[in-house]
Amino acid sequence: MFDRNRQVLTLDEFTIQQYRTIPNATGELSTLLRDIALAAKRINVEVNKAGLVDIIGDAGTTNVQGESVKKLDVYANNQMVGVLRHGISCAGICSEEMDDIVVFNDEMSNKSKYVVMFDPLDGSSNIDTNVSIGTIFGVYRRISEPGKPCQLNDFLQSGLKQVAAGYVVYGSSTMFVYATRRGVNGFTLDPSIGEFCLSHPDIQCPADGKIYSVNGGYFSQYKENVKKFINVLQNKTRQDGGPLTQRFTGSMVADLHRTLIKGGIFLYPLTTENPDGKLRLMYECNPFAFIMEVAGGNASSGSQRILEIIPRKLHDRTPIFIGSKNMIEECLGYLNS
Repeated sequence: MFDRNRQVLTLDEFTIQQYRTIPNATGELSTLLRDIALAAKRINVEVNKAGLVDIIGDAGTTNVQGESVKKLDVYANNQMVGVLRHGISCAGICSEEMDDIVVFNDEMSNKSKYVVMFDPLDGSSNIDTNVSIGTIFGVYRRISEPGKPCQLNDFLQSGLKQVAAGYVVYGSSTMFVYATRRGVNGFTLDPSIGEFCLSHPDIQCPADGKIYSVNGGYFSQYKENVKKFINVLQNKTRQDGGPLTQRFTGSMVADLHRTLIKGGIFLYPLTTENPDGKLRLMYECNPFAFIMEVAGGNASSGSQRILEIIPRKLHDRTPIFIGSKNMIEECLGYLNS
């Protein structure tokens, strides 16, 4: 997979290298990221053999969002919770699949500076059809007193308070992408050694793109200014003379990974059916908004910067317009007209 004649940093080596350059760093965040990567490796194994074992399909329950829970969702959630619980760098978690926060109330966890919010398996409706799916996470510095159990307020912070965010995409290759304020870096899983290796250093989202992602099936439910902008995209001509391309998979990780690497715009507006938006602020939109902004892109609810939204509850939803900086600026011009 990789050129063996050049040195390739593993995720562990890279995070340790970064840790050494930061004065007074404790290495706790590096350890936390490596824990998440371990959970991702375990999830990846099951994703790759999902068609061979009884792990695809519905688990017979619904999550807090009222959606059918896939068996692989349950497995992924258990892996994330288990790895973070047994580590030493996380005070507590909250998952899209769970009603409330989970506090890791033991001596070591209570000393931790961080809490994690995650969607264990985004795009799970695509599990049965072998479309790329993924894990999304955001890391926050807790505001409650260290040494004591974390509290709900540690999780109800704006996305600006994230110290790191990332995602894993399980596709033709498995990639772990994470951002801190120092930059966005991508690591591809090398199955021959079982390690994530640095493959996409210092990712920058192009200021313009050739692809737009939107669910056209809801067009009739969008507001008029959104419809107008989509019509503009449908008739827009690229600099090379060709039309823009529309691609939408129904997996946020797959669509936004492509948008981050190649540029473009991803739109998930509110609809008459979902007047508050459908995507989850804390588990999906905040992490991707953080990643995209660090990479030079932009993210908005249409009326507000995503990262500045103050959550009211753990499972808030929001519309989102995210991607290349110039395309988002053009979009907001229509939305605010």
